[in-house]
Amino acid sequence: MQIKTAEFVVSNQEVAKCPTNKLPEYAFIGRSNVGKSSLINMLTNQKNLAKTSGRPGKTQLINHFLINKEWFLVDLPGYGYARVSKSAKKTFQRFITAYFKERKQLISAFVLVDIRHAPQTVDLAFMQWLGEHGIPFSIIFTKADKLRPKAIEDHIDTYKNILLETWEEFPNYFITSSTNYTGKDALLNYIDTINEDLITSTNKSPLQ
Repeated sequence: MQIKTAEFVVSNQEVAKCPTNKLPEYAFIGRSNVGKSSLINMLTNQKNLAKTSGRPGKTQLINHFLINKEWFLVDLPGYGYARVSKSAKKTFQRFITAYFKERKQLISAFVLVDIRHAPQTVDLAFMQWLGEHGIPFSIIFTKADKLRPKAIEDHIDTYKNILLETWEEFPNYFITSSTNYTGKDALLNYIDTINEDLITSTNKSPLQ
Protein backbone atom coordinates (compact mmCIF):
# COMPACT_ATOMS: atom_id res chain seq x y z
CA MET A 1 0.00 0.00 0.00
CA GLN A 2 1.10 3.52 -0.77
CA ILE A 3 -0.36 6.28 1.36
CA LYS A 4 -1.27 9.14 -0.95
CA THR A 5 -3.40 11.21 1.42
CA ALA A 6 -3.53 11.46 5.19
CA GLU A 7 -5.90 14.00 6.68
CA PHE A 8 -6.65 14.92 10.27
CA VAL A 9 -10.40 14.61 10.88
CA VAL A 10 -11.27 14.99 14.56
CA SER A 11 -10.01 14.80 18.15
CA ASN A 12 -12.20 14.10 21.15
CA GLN A 13 -12.64 12.22 24.42
CA GLU A 14 -16.04 10.74 23.63
CA VAL A 15 -16.58 7.66 21.50
CA ALA A 16 -20.00 8.97 20.51
CA LYS A 17 -18.29 11.89 18.76
CA CYS A 18 -16.00 9.71 16.62
CA PRO A 19 -16.72 9.62 12.85
CA THR A 20 -20.09 8.05 12.11
CA ASN A 21 -19.29 6.41 8.78
CA LYS A 22 -18.38 2.73 8.50
CA LEU A 23 -14.78 3.00 7.32
CA PRO A 24 -12.45 0.45 8.95
CA GLU A 25 -10.27 1.73 11.79
CA TYR A 26 -6.84 0.69 13.04
CA ALA A 27 -5.91 1.99 16.48
CA PHE A 28 -2.33 2.68 17.58
CA ILE A 29 -1.58 2.69 21.29
CA GLY A 30 1.37 2.15 23.62
CA ARG A 31 3.21 3.41 26.67
CA SER A 32 4.10 7.07 26.71
CA ASN A 33 7.23 7.97 24.74
CA VAL A 34 7.27 4.67 22.83
CA GLY A 35 7.63 6.49 19.50
CA LYS A 36 4.00 6.35 18.40
CA SER A 37 3.83 9.78 16.79
CA SER A 38 7.09 9.23 14.95
CA LEU A 39 5.81 5.90 13.65
CA ILE A 40 2.55 7.44 12.43
CA ASN A 41 4.42 10.22 10.66
CA MET A 42 6.73 7.68 9.06
CA LEU A 43 3.84 5.51 7.85
CA THR A 44 1.99 8.47 6.36
CA ASN A 45 5.04 10.18 4.81
CA GLN A 46 4.36 13.35 6.79
CA LYS A 47 6.56 15.13 9.30
CA ASN A 48 3.92 16.59 11.57
CA LEU A 49 0.66 14.70 11.07
CA ALA A 50 0.97 13.33 14.60
CA LYS A 51 2.55 15.75 17.04
CA THR A 52 5.80 14.50 18.52
CA SER A 53 7.19 15.63 21.84
CA GLY A 54 10.01 14.82 24.21
CA ARG A 55 7.48 15.06 27.03
CA PRO A 56 5.58 11.82 27.65
CA GLY A 57 1.80 12.03 27.55
CA LYS A 58 1.52 14.54 24.70
CA THR A 59 -1.35 12.69 23.00
CA GLN A 60 -4.40 13.15 25.22
CA LEU A 61 -7.30 12.63 22.84
CA ILE A 62 -8.71 10.09 20.38
CA ASN A 63 -7.30 11.35 17.07
CA HIS A 64 -8.76 10.18 13.76
CA PHE A 65 -6.72 10.47 10.54
CA LEU A 66 -8.35 9.56 7.23
CA ILE A 67 -5.96 7.55 5.06
CA ASN A 68 -6.42 7.47 1.27
CA LYS A 69 -10.07 8.32 1.96
CA GLU A 70 -10.53 4.59 2.64
CA TRP A 71 -9.69 3.90 6.29
CA PHE A 72 -8.93 5.59 9.59
CA LEU A 73 -5.68 5.52 11.50
CA VAL A 74 -6.60 6.21 15.13
CA ASP A 75 -3.97 7.68 17.43
CA LEU A 76 -4.82 6.93 21.07
CA PRO A 77 -3.27 8.39 24.24
CA GLY A 78 -0.27 6.62 25.68
CA TYR A 79 -0.48 4.79 28.97
CA GLY A 80 2.10 4.19 31.67
CA TYR A 81 4.33 6.90 33.03
CA ALA A 82 2.86 9.97 31.29
CA ARG A 83 3.45 13.13 33.32
CA VAL A 84 -0.18 13.93 33.82
CA SER A 85 -2.40 14.09 36.88
CA LYS A 86 -4.08 11.03 38.35
CA SER A 87 -7.47 12.40 37.35
CA ALA A 88 -6.26 12.81 33.76
CA LYS A 89 -4.99 9.22 33.73
CA LYS A 90 -8.41 8.02 34.91
CA THR A 91 -10.02 10.02 32.12
CA PHE A 92 -7.66 8.43 29.57
CA GLN A 93 -8.44 4.96 30.91
CA ARG A 94 -12.18 5.60 30.76
CA PHE A 95 -12.37 6.78 27.17
CA ILE A 96 -9.74 4.36 25.88
CA THR A 97 -11.67 1.49 27.42
CA ALA A 98 -14.91 2.84 25.95
CA TYR A 99 -13.29 3.16 22.53
CA PHE A 100 -12.16 -0.47 22.43
CA LYS A 101 -15.42 -1.83 23.83
CA GLU A 102 -17.84 0.29 21.79
CA ARG A 103 -16.20 1.17 18.50
CA LYS A 104 -17.67 -1.28 15.98
CA GLN A 105 -15.53 0.13 13.14
CA LEU A 106 -12.35 -1.01 14.90
CA ILE A 107 -10.69 -3.77 12.90
CA SER A 108 -7.48 -4.16 14.84
CA ALA A 109 -5.31 -2.52 17.47
CA PHE A 110 -1.55 -2.11 17.23
CA VAL A 111 0.22 -2.17 20.59
CA LEU A 112 3.56 -0.39 20.40
CA VAL A 113 6.43 -1.47 22.64
CA ASP A 114 10.02 -0.22 22.75
CA ILE A 115 12.12 -3.19 21.67
CA ARG A 116 15.08 -1.96 23.73
CA HIS A 117 13.39 -2.76 27.03
CA ALA A 118 12.40 -5.93 28.80
CA PRO A 119 8.67 -6.73 28.73
CA GLN A 120 6.82 -4.21 30.89
CA THR A 121 4.00 -5.24 33.21
CA VAL A 122 1.71 -2.49 31.92
CA ASP A 123 2.16 -3.65 28.30
CA LEU A 124 1.53 -7.28 29.16
CA ALA A 125 -1.53 -6.38 31.22
CA PHE A 126 -2.97 -4.32 28.38
CA MET A 127 -2.42 -7.13 25.86
CA GLN A 128 -4.12 -9.49 28.29
CA TRP A 129 -7.08 -7.12 28.54
CA LEU A 130 -7.38 -6.96 24.74
CA GLY A 131 -7.28 -10.74 24.55
CA GLU A 132 -9.89 -11.20 27.25
CA HIS A 133 -12.23 -8.83 25.41
CA GLY A 134 -11.68 -10.49 22.04
CA ILE A 135 -10.08 -7.44 20.44
CA PRO A 136 -7.68 -8.35 17.60
CA PHE A 137 -4.24 -6.79 17.91
CA SER A 138 -0.67 -6.93 16.67
CA ILE A 139 2.49 -5.92 18.49
CA ILE A 140 4.68 -3.25 16.92
CA PHE A 141 8.23 -3.30 18.22
CA THR A 142 9.60 0.23 17.80
CA LYS A 143 13.11 1.74 17.70
CA ALA A 144 14.69 -1.36 16.14
CA ASP A 145 17.53 0.78 14.75
CA LYS A 146 18.87 1.09 18.32
CA LEU A 147 19.73 -2.61 18.57
CA ARG A 148 21.75 -5.17 16.67
CA PRO A 149 19.82 -7.98 14.91
CA LYS A 150 20.77 -10.58 17.56
CA ALA A 151 19.56 -8.33 20.37
CA ILE A 152 16.28 -7.78 18.53
CA GLU A 153 15.83 -11.53 18.18
CA ASP A 154 16.58 -12.07 21.87
CA HIS A 155 14.06 -9.43 22.99
CA ILE A 156 11.31 -10.94 20.83
CA ASP A 157 12.11 -14.41 22.17
CA THR A 158 11.72 -13.02 25.69
CA TYR A 159 8.27 -11.70 24.83
CA LYS A 160 7.34 -15.03 23.27
CA ASN A 161 8.46 -16.99 26.32
CA ILE A 162 6.38 -14.82 28.64
CA LEU A 163 3.22 -14.60 26.55
CA LEU A 164 3.17 -18.26 25.58
CA GLU A 165 2.94 -19.15 29.27
CA THR A 166 -0.72 -18.07 29.10
CA TRP A 167 -1.47 -17.58 25.39
CA GLU A 168 -2.04 -20.36 22.85
CA GLU A 169 0.00 -18.53 20.23
CA PHE A 170 2.18 -15.46 19.98
CA PRO A 171 0.39 -12.41 18.53
CA ASN A 172 1.18 -11.14 15.07
CA TYR A 173 4.07 -8.65 15.28
CA PHE A 174 6.14 -6.14 13.32
CA ILE A 175 9.68 -4.84 13.83
CA THR A 176 9.90 -1.14 13.01
CA SER A 177 12.12 1.90 13.04
CA SER A 178 10.88 5.40 12.28
CA THR A 179 14.47 6.41 11.62
CA ASN A 180 15.25 4.02 8.76
CA TYR A 181 11.68 3.05 7.76
CA THR A 182 12.06 -0.57 8.83
CA GLY A 183 8.72 -2.38 8.82
CA LYS A 184 6.81 0.33 6.96
CA ASP A 185 5.90 -1.75 3.90
CA ALA A 186 5.11 -4.86 5.94
CA LEU A 187 2.75 -2.98 8.24
CA LEU A 188 0.94 -1.07 5.49
CA ASN A 189 0.63 -4.19 3.33
CA TYR A 190 -0.88 -6.01 6.31
CA ILE A 191 -3.55 -3.32 6.68
CA ASP A 192 -4.12 -3.31 2.92
CA THR A 193 -4.64 -7.07 2.89
CA ILE A 194 -7.23 -6.84 5.66
CA ASN A 195 -9.05 -4.05 3.84
CA GLU A 196 -9.09 -6.09 0.65
CA ASP A 197 -10.51 -9.04 2.57
CA LEU A 198 -13.22 -6.79 4.01
CA ILE A 199 -14.18 -5.69 0.50
CA THR A 200 -14.29 -9.30 -0.67
CA SER A 201 -16.32 -10.52 2.32
CA THR A 202 -18.90 -7.76 2.00
CA ASN A 203 -18.75 -7.53 -1.80
CA LYS A 204 -18.55 -3.77 -1.56
CA SER A 205 -16.05 -0.99 -0.96
CA PRO A 206 -15.33 0.14 2.62
CA LEU A 207 -16.54 3.52 1.44
CA GLN A 208 -20.09 2.22 1.15
